[in-house]
Amino acid sequence: MIGLVQATEAIKLLVGFGEPLIGRLLTYDAIGMNFREVKLRRDPNCPLCGQNPRIKDLSIHMEGAGGQVCAVGDDGQGAPAASSAPAAKPGG
Repeated sequence: MIGLVQATEAIKLLVGFGEPLIGRLLTYDAIGMNFREVKLRRDPNCPLCGQNPRIKDLSIHMEGAGGQVCAVGDDGQGAPAASSAPAAKPGG
């Protein structure tokens, strides 16, 4: 059921026909066979899309950025702990 909804949303966006679920959340209760739609509001304090965005460059999250962008170090902090071991090569 959810896959059908997702496929329909993708087709609506690609073809430009119909009203996509932008700004709305569709929930599905399989036990009760009910759908519910909730309107979402943009957070004006969001650091990415708010009124005064502080995040302006997402290039650090692109593939090849070292794989350590969102890693948590051994000390539990947001920065990864320094490692003296070389990274393992795929297939080796």
